[in-house]
Amino acid sequence: MIDGSLEDIRVLVVDDEAPARQRLIDLLRQDGHVTAVLEASDGVAAVTMIEREHPDLVFLDVQMPELDGLGVLDAVGPERMPLTVFVTAYDQHAIRAFESNALDYLLKPFSDERLEAALARARARLTELEVGEFGQSVLHMLAVAPRRERYLDRLVVKSAAATHLLRAADIDWIEGAGVYVNLHVAGREMLYRAALNQLAARLDPARFIRVHRSTIVNIDSIVRLEPVSHGEFDVILKNGGQARVSRTFRAALEERLGQPL
Repeated sequence: MIDGSLEDIRVLVVDDEAPARQRLIDLLRQDGHVTAVLEASDGVAAVTMIEREHPDLVFLDVQMPELDGLGVLDAVGPERMPLTVFVTAYDQHAIRAFESNALDYLLKPFSDERLEAALARARARLTELEVGEFGQSVLHMLAVAPRRERYLDRLVVKSAAATHLLRAADIDWIEGAGVYVNLHVAGREMLYRAALNQLAARLDPARFIRVHRSTIVNIDSIVRLEPVSHGEFDVILKNGGQARVSRTFRAALEERLGQPL
């Protein structure tokens, strides 16, 4: 435990996405109270770092493949878990759980000011020796929260020449084609045997959004939205892809973005 002078805060950043992890590390290193920033790129590595290094504070990504943020809490144990700020993409159930248990979180994408506020609150809680109270809050959250559904992390895509393991996060957008879908990945198309409705139910809604009855897009691949007519938009994606947002699905996209188009 750090002392009241807050001269020696050791922070662990856990995120499977390297750019997001590095941004958080860079911002934390600008804080004069943070003297060491450790990092882990997955849940398994995070458990090892926490048990070996005993950081004072953890910024923990909730959505990670294999062992997610809640899995890290389970593995370490709430009573041994350092004070934690949860980092999450939009997930109404997770946010409700954090707020009802007075647990701090950062909603991606977050501003520098939001991070500064979260860090200031964490410093205050460390000074007031509230880590035991934090453990009780985590224990309560885990006890009442339903188990998170496991979404597809990788798709097994078969072709005549080979079988490919495709990271779901690498898919820019998906187009329905009967009992198949076309996966658009970095300007290439890959055919995958699954109806669009079936695949949509197995993809993480924090990352993928239905914008048309025949189209799903990766929200991280959206570059801009261009108005067309009658409330519809064209979504311009990385690598030159383009998809139509129909009026039927516009409200769902606005809800996901948290603001009107």
